[in-house]
Amino acid sequence: MKIGTGASPGIAFGKALVIKNEELVIEKKSVENIEEEKNRFEKAIEESKAQLLNIKEKAAKELDEGKSAIFDAHIMILEDPELISSTLNKIESKGVNAEYAFKEIIEQFIAIFEAMDNEYMRERASDLRDVSGRVFRNLMGIKVIDLSVLDEEVILVADDLTPSEAVTMDKEKVLGFLTNIGGRTSHTAIMARTLEIPAVVGLKDITEVLKEGDIVAFNGETGEVIINPSEEEINHYKELKNKYDKEKKELQNLKGQESITLDGITVELVGNIGTPNDIEGLIKNDAEGVGLYRTEFIYMDRDSLPTEDEQFESYKKVLQAMNPKPVVIRTLDIGGDKEVSYLNIDKEMNPFLGYRAIRLCLDKVEIFKVQLRALLRASIYGNLKIMFPMISSLEELREAKKILQEVKRDLDNERVEYASNIEVGMMIEVPSAAIISDILAKEVDFFSIGTNDLIQYTTAVDRMNQKIRHLYNPFNPAVIRLIKMVIDNGHKEGIWVGMCGEMAGDKRMIPILLGLGLDEFSMSPISILPARKLIRSLNSKEMKKLADEILKMNTAEEIEKFIENYFK
Repeated sequence: MKIGTGASPGIAFGKALVIKNEELVIEKKSVENIEEEKNRFEKAIEESKAQLLNIKEKAAKELDEGKSAIFDAHIMILEDPELISSTLNKIESKGVNAEYAFKEIIEQFIAIFEAMDNEYMRERASDLRDVSGRVFRNLMGIKVIDLSVLDEEVILVADDLTPSEAVTMDKEKVLGFLTNIGGRTSHTAIMARTLEIPAVVGLKDITEVLKEGDIVAFNGETGEVIINPSEEEINHYKELKNKYDKEKKELQNLKGQESITLDGITVELVGNIGTPNDIEGLIKNDAEGVGLYRTEFIYMDRDSLPTEDEQFESYKKVLQAMNPKPVVIRTLDIGGDKEVSYLNIDKEMNPFLGYRAIRLCLDKVEIFKVQLRALLRASIYGNLKIMFPMISSLEELREAKKILQEVKRDLDNERVEYASNIEVGMMIEVPSAAIISDILAKEVDFFSIGTNDLIQYTTAVDRMNQKIRHLYNPFNPAVIRLIKMVIDNGHKEGIWVGMCGEMAGDKRMIPILLGLGLDEFSMSPISILPARKLIRSLNSKEMKKLADEILKMNTAEEIEKFIENYFK
């Protein structure tokens, strides 16, 4: 048995699909049979085209046109006569292997595109890299795994899963995730909870331990993983699954019920989403609104910026589906570990402390204005609240609000309608913002505490670093004191305070947050009904006493043990 971090609840068992992103090593070799080598190259091209056509067909059914169009561009590269003939000529004239010949030619093409003045043409270099990787793998007999086209039900096993992989994968065929790295706040964990797929992360070497086709069973809550389980163990996991499914079914009785404490204090339980497709999960789990719509996913897994109309349609879809419930939409938060190749952002030593989120938007104002225009236009279709991420100073907040006012004036001049009652808020995820939250509260309609980053920045711990992950702890007294400060400062100025970090859906943290006075809890859809069940069993006055006791404690370990014993 292996133990990792339970990241998304549920019981899963099935066949492992191990994804290894091994570096391709291409060596120069002399070949004797030139025609055979040329045929091998042409066959690899045809295989690559067939794979892309298959993906495109699936993407056309399940994704929007912008995403499926990417595959058209990739197929066109494989049909470029100059690329093909140059590689074949290189094989023939130099007597070299197809891999080396293709590498030489593709690198020339990439260099040409990267040197162009036209930004659109420069972006094609990343398409060439993507397509060439597929061709190399087919030439070298390395299995090309397309997560968007899976033939059977599998448990995905990887070092980590990128947000774009999670967005495009065949969700009907994925029974669960197992990864080497990550914690409860990693993107893989967050995505798994949003999709209601069981997951265990932080398993260190699971991609080495598991082999293709191994059977694996795991518990997404406890983090227990069993490789090639016995019949007795499979039966045990089947019983666990039946029990989990039964409990999940019983939670359905809480639909339509208020999220209210025993002594009559009502809070809002809302959901975090990444795409309009996630709304289905919110409705299924009776969310009272959207507390965080991560708009960066509109910008990812494509090769150019989304247009104003594309964004408008996405925001409109979410607002209409949830109307009249509130929908908090966060403006673009690209950077850190969320890369967008076509923006050509320079590599940074420490991207989490770098050019990201509101910093990028205040620099690339035109990108920011396009998003704000789309948001304002969509506002008439529901109850929109706009939220700025990564604010670290009053100057940044005022600049973002100023740009929003400029966009409103532009729309007024164009006689374009938008809602007049849009609340504007900000995330508190940087310690400097928490410390001056008394000042910031005077200038916004709400705060939403982003604890995933707040913990990271407060404790100076990279949440993806396995060696120091134990220091990334939501029970750290400094984190809890900052949260208390933000809630109190918000309430003094008469604004509501929510939380959209993963702490908001943590059953151990909910009683503390309730006692600290949090108004809104935003979490993965799968956590909403269990959280409602818990809140309806608590007395807010007792939880305030509990929170007061915790604020006097000195260590995370002391707080954790106190909570564990309190609720035993």
